[in-house]
Amino acid sequence: MRLTTDEIVNAVCLHTAERQQVPVTAVEVELSWDDEQGFTAEVWVEGRSRYLVEANLKESIVRYMLTEYDRRVYPSSITMVADEELEEIFADVIEE
Repeated sequence: MRLTTDEIVNAVCLHTAERQQVPVTAVEVELSWDDEQGFTAEVWVEGRSRYLVEANLKESIVRYMLTEYDRRVYPSSITMVADEELEEIFADVIEE
C-alpha cells in the first residue's frame, strides 16, 4: 500500500493533535527530504515549531494505519520514498 504526501501529512497532524491535546486544525505540517537529514517534517502547533525525524514520521504512519485503515503495521515495514521529479514524498507500507 502506498500513502501519498497528503496522507502522510494527515497522519502527522492527527498524531500530533492527539499527543498535544489540541484540535487537528491547530496543527500545520511541512514534509521535506534532503541528503543530510533524510525525511523530516516541520510541525507548528499553536505557533510553536518543532522538527520530526523519519522515526517520528513512521510512528505517525503506524498510528494512522491503525485508526484509519484498521491495519496493524510496524515501522520496519514502512519505506519512505522521495520522488524528486514529482516533488512528492510517499510511504510504501508492507503489511506483514
